[in-house]
Amino acid sequence: MRQPYRSALFASLLLILCVGVLWAAYDWFQGRYLRAFSEHTAVFSGDALRLPADLAGPGNIRLVHFWDPACPCNVGNQQHLAELIEHYAPQGVEFYALQKTGSHGQLPDNLRQMKILTALPGADQIPAVPAVGIWDRTGKLAYFGPYSEGLTCNSSNSFIEPILQALEDGRAVNATHTLAVGCYCSWPTGS
Repeated sequence: MRQPYRSALFASLLLILCVGVLWAAYDWFQGRYLRAFSEHTAVFSGDALRLPADLAGPGNIRLVHFWDPACPCNVGNQQHLAELIEHYAPQGVEFYALQKTGSHGQLPDNLRQMKILTALPGADQIPAVPAVGIWDRTGKLAYFGPYSEGLTCNSSNSFIEPILQALEDGRAVNATHTLAVGCYCSWPTGS
């Protein structure tokens, strides 16, 4: 009678130990890699944004990606941005990136073909990132705002493809004021 009791006790203790180890591993993973999505509302206004003098004026459609390497929200749009580059760069759309002043980091390998801007007039008034500015062929700001609403961005919920398609088709776009709820990090004035 003692042997089955010891076997059952040993199996129960082993099971409790395994559950404890699994719970600790799950808790560690969740604390380190998972972040709760908080709905952050941002009001984007591109009134102050201007292209640098050497890029201003008539030319190709220009897209500027505003980003902060420390912002975890960048991950949600990087693959989508790479797909935009792959599709629209051969059509003549020029892609630029502006990193938050004073931040340290690099674009992922699949985005390194973007031209880097060191400054952009009016960028100190951007409310949040990741954000995008799109200038039409005349050099006029056509769109300023987020890539999409929500936690992640892809072609099914993106604001960017319809804007680029309209500009490619020669239609005028004026969408420089946007209110959106999503994953954004602040880009404080003077940054």
